[in-house]
Amino acid sequence: MRQSGRGRSEGLEEGSLAVLDTAQIDLAAPAGDQVYQLLRTPILEMQMPPGCPVSEAELGNRLGVSRTPVREALLRLREEGLINTYPSRGSFVATLSRERILGAQFLREAIELAVVRRVMGEGLKPFDLDALEGNLKAQSRAAKAEDFPRYHALDDQFHSLLASATGLPRTAVVLEREKIQLDRLRCLSLKVDGQLQSLLAEHQAILDAITSGDEAAAVTKMQAHCRTVLNVLETLSLQHQDYFE
Repeated sequence: MRQSGRGRSEGLEEGSLAVLDTAQIDLAAPAGDQVYQLLRTPILEMQMPPGCPVSEAELGNRLGVSRTPVREALLRLREEGLINTYPSRGSFVATLSRERILGAQFLREAIELAVVRRVMGEGLKPFDLDALEGNLKAQSRAAKAEDFPRYHALDDQFHSLLASATGLPRTAVVLEREKIQLDRLRCLSLKVDGQLQSLLAEHQAILDAITSGDEAAAVTKMQAHCRTVLNVLETLSLQHQDYFE
């Protein structure tokens, strides 16, 4: 049985908990994990932007759950640096930190370059190549439609598929964890003119270099790709000053 969030509140601004109005909780599954995912996705996609209040009581009311799973979810999000809680004030979506962004980019780049070298050494299996090529076709469709959430998900999937192609199962998990502080900036950057097509071209160039056996080119292109988001950091921090520390 699934339980839906309540109807949209009148006058509730975009970027608030209103994004959860169509959310559903499966009463047969652990509620804490579901609340965590229901909050994490819109936070990473900037549908719940930095500074957005996250009330335990309102969350429980909207999702039809007790405060216990809500507190469990908020604790996990605090540990990931996505939620800040202040005494007597409550919880809010965390602002973007330049220091954390640069640290996450440094770690992500190190992992991504190691992934490329490992894949080049082990060879790309046919089913991995098919999955990556299918992903790029889906990216192209999402870019043409300017479907930003869909493109962001496919972008993540492209890198996850490459990580999985290393044959080391934990690689994709570690990559996902370490890039969290970058994800909101990456999502925000997708609306920069030409960014979707630029990222798609970079992904295609990385795969082309891998399939042609040119490790040096693959590493160089992946490194440049990982740094793309930093090229728009200053511009975005000026355009969205309220989002940054």
